[in-house]
Amino acid sequence: MSDIIQIIPVWAFWWVWMAAALLLAIIEVVLPGFLFLGFAIGAALVGVMLAFAPMALGLPLLLVVFAALSLVAWAVLRRIFRLKDGQVRRVHGDVNKG
Repeated sequence: MSDIIQIIPVWAFWWVWMAAALLLAIIEVVLPGFLFLGFAIGAALVGVMLAFAPMALGLPLLLVVFAALSLVAWAVLRRIFRLKDGQVRRVHGDVNKG
């Protein structure tokens, strides 16, 4: 009697992508600037996608989906948090002086 054991790669689990999203969100808190937030949202969306619709996608395809979702998230965040047209942020003097 031979038992067939299917080995599932770690990147196919939804919780791995959610953990990566949490790690990227923590990095965004430590290093603010909306750089890692788009990646965190992209990883979270891939995690949700794998949780609700488990698919047997390979790593290259998952990375392409992650990159596309991260780019869309970054573009939306940039549109939401951008400065108004014609508005310029100027700093007069030293921002560290209290």
